[in-house]
Amino acid sequence: MTITFRPAKRGDVMLLVSVAGGTGSGKTMSSLRLGRGLAGGKPFVGIDTENGRMSHYADRFPELQVGEIHAPFRPDAYTDAIAAGVEHLKKAGVPAMQRVIVVDSASHEWYGDGGCLDWQEELMRGEESRRLMSWIEPKKAHKRMVTRLLQVEAHVILCFRAEPKVEAVRGSNGRIEIVPKATLTGLDGWVPISEKNLPFEMTLSFLLMADRPGVPRPIKLEEEHRPLVKLDEPLSEETGRALAAWAAGAASARGVTAPAAHAASADVEPLTVEQLKEKLQAAGISRSSVVAAGKALFPDKASASDLTDEERGRVWQEVSRAA
Repeated sequence: MTITFRPAKRGDVMLLVSVAGGTGSGKTMSSLRLGRGLAGGKPFVGIDTENGRMSHYADRFPELQVGEIHAPFRPDAYTDAIAAGVEHLKKAGVPAMQRVIVVDSASHEWYGDGGCLDWQEELMRGEESRRLMSWIEPKKAHKRMVTRLLQVEAHVILCFRAEPKVEAVRGSNGRIEIVPKATLTGLDGWVPISEKNLPFEMTLSFLLMADRPGVPRPIKLEEEHRPLVKLDEPLSEETGRALAAWAAGAASARGVTAPAAHAASADVEPLTVEQLKEKLQAAGISRSSVVAAGKALFPDKASASDLTDEERGRVWQEVSRAA
């Protein structure tokens, strides 16, 4: 086999974006605004799993064209619907880099009627000895869906519901305390309802909260995308346009060039694990916030102990700025 190497050049990148949130967080509206910005004035497709709810926004988004899918919410049902949406936009003459599919809600693929969790229970048939075997088919279908998502000729925005989770931990006084559960995909105990790794398969992943509807809290936000997304304002058409420009190969967006995005790291104070812990404790910053910042900045690192001193300093810089 012959492999030809050439200088790396970014361009024509199809984006996968996840937007998760609970009731009142603005996830559907935010996703549609992002979709409109990415589409650049062209029609875009919505895939509705919630009995027509997406059509409630028809007056605000007249260019939105909606299709519905219903139970059972198997992974293949989602990928088939997305593929149908792409074909619909192709026939409408929408260029590849302006094709946008918004799916609301993608959570049903995991926990909905006939989704992966239901499917596994059906195959297990109540027999504990079949538990491991019963996961084979649902997990293969889920992996197949992810593979097909990565190959879609359109930008795809997945909306996920989110729910609060808690856990029992032993506090500094030795007593058991109930606290928000710290997970790699959640923030302050709020966790997207999905397969646990799916938010990290995305190009960008956000959590929205009801106390600040539409304002993104990053689950996954890599360094090159940070200048494109304002973390103190709701997701909007402007955010979508900035992401579209980057995906098409633009060297800068919002007036910030790629090198400038790294400038903040120049003044970072290197920190050991213990020094970082001391600073977090003194500032009263939650563990879940630190986990989220670490995963957003360094998605390939499992914990703070895997980071370099400079990387821990950047995590501190991020969470202290947000606090």
